[in-house]
Amino acid sequence: MSIKVKAVERNVSFDKSKEKWAYVMQAELYSKLSQSKVINEAALRSGISKGSINAAWDAIGEVVKAWATEGHTVAIPGLGTMRFGLRATSVTDVNKVASSLITTRRVIFTPNTDIKDELARTSINITCYDRNGDVVKRVTSSDEGNVEEEPEDPNDNGGGSGNSSGGSDNTGGSDNTGGGSDEELPPVIGGDDDGNGGGSDGGSDEVVDNGDLG
Repeated sequence: MSIKVKAVERNVSFDKSKEKWAYVMQAELYSKLSQSKVINEAALRSGISKGSINAAWDAIGEVVKAWATEGHTVAIPGLGTMRFGLRATSVTDVNKVASSLITTRRVIFTPNTDIKDELARTSINITCYDRNGDVVKRVTSSDEGNVEEEPEDPNDNGGGSGNSSGGSDNTGGSDNTGGGSDEELPPVIGGDDDGNGGGSDGGSDEVVDNGDLG
């Protein structure tokens, strides 16, 4: 098994009058697997009937929704934990505190050790495309396999309450690393659906990330 990545040569210049071409990497997208496909596969691997797995799937989903909305961190069997949180603007005046300050409601998933270890062990296959869309090179990555995960709040007791200083939401790292330059590269227009467009959702300097207040 391997993760397929494409490195596409793009113009990354901030100056519209100049060109600066660099190879920008992003994970290739696969088709979304439906619930029925996952259940069928699980039934084949476990020998449990599809009806039983489907009932268990639905029941676990209802438990996660019910408990997560009460502020709990909920275990997802075999995968990790999930909780709800939010990001909001900070204000100095308590009289201005209101739900209108909330900028984003978030779903926070923390994978378990087995999932992280599997990701770290998975090889990366990179296909390089030039500006004309032609394949010019294929690479098997030998990276260190570091796995990034959601920063934990030391004051969080697991109930989703607490003010995390969770930093930026740019959890995808820098996707514009293909050029080998220390210069900051502009966001890639039309990146893929899992955030590999290189942009930031940090907002203006007036918005302070208060992390997970949920």
